[in-house]
Amino acid sequence: MCSGEEKRHFDPSSLYDFHLERTLDEKFLLSMLEKPGSKTALKVSSTDRAFGTIFGSEVTKRYGQDKLPDDSYLIEAEGGGGQSFGAFLPKGVTIRLKGDANDGFGKGLSGGKLVVIPPEESKFNASENIIIGNVALYGATSGKAYICGVAGERFCVRNSGATAVCEGVGDHGLEYMTGGRAVILGNTGKNFAAGMSGGIAYVLDKDHLLYRRINKDMVNMEELKDKYDIEELKRILTDYETETGSELARTMLSDFESCIGDFKKIIPRDYQVMLSAISRFEEQGLSRENAELEAFNTVVR
Repeated sequence: MCSGEEKRHFDPSSLYDFHLERTLDEKFLLSMLEKPGSKTALKVSSTDRAFGTIFGSEVTKRYGQDKLPDDSYLIEAEGGGGQSFGAFLPKGVTIRLKGDANDGFGKGLSGGKLVVIPPEESKFNASENIIIGNVALYGATSGKAYICGVAGERFCVRNSGATAVCEGVGDHGLEYMTGGRAVILGNTGKNFAAGMSGGIAYVLDKDHLLYRRINKDMVNMEELKDKYDIEELKRILTDYETETGSELARTMLSDFESCIGDFKKIIPRDYQVMLSAISRFEEQGLSRENAELEAFNTVVR
């Protein structure tokens, strides 16, 4: 301590009270904790920040990571979701939002499921209107996020394992993505896939202008021809349509074969090399774990 510096002591009166007891999590959601398989419905507003996060932390504390089946807890929300809606949601918890959501939607998603659909009385075309804000799914590690509408800027930044579907994104989509799957059923903004080092994206490119918007430093853009890619896209689209009732997805699935040519596959070059190496070692009879280890060693050498 410098000479003459006043010694500081902890003063309990200076603590800020966040009044967590007023949050919807503590007022309503925590009562569901004892009853896996339960369902609740409630209204939300933009002042309800990080909705579901306290509840999700208690679920993880009680049941552990990735232990609960999907949809063990179902939360039906209606209104305008506040910032960080559904942040860090764990496996077993599903939140369906009828309305829209602010920035930070699904931040750190950790195995849970988030579904956003427009209100039933809405008159707008979902595929042409923004329904969630910027930086959705930042740092997501696993789980599913289905957005029946357009997402803002920096969608899926640093996504490392979640599956996400939306009907268009703003600038810098998939920035620094390292894993997972992203399906974009509409236009992208500029600088798409900048710094993307892992994962795969399937992007609808009906106007064939994606090449102008994509950041080509680390990724390849390919026609969708591999049968496994096509099967995966169809599987994700089917699940998305079931969860959201998306008219766009329903139309595509009704004549899926003719839509395949409108999609592009975006994959990081180094990631593609690694996947090819893993596949070769698996064909030799190695387990997935050992194939990944051998592929890594081979690629590094």
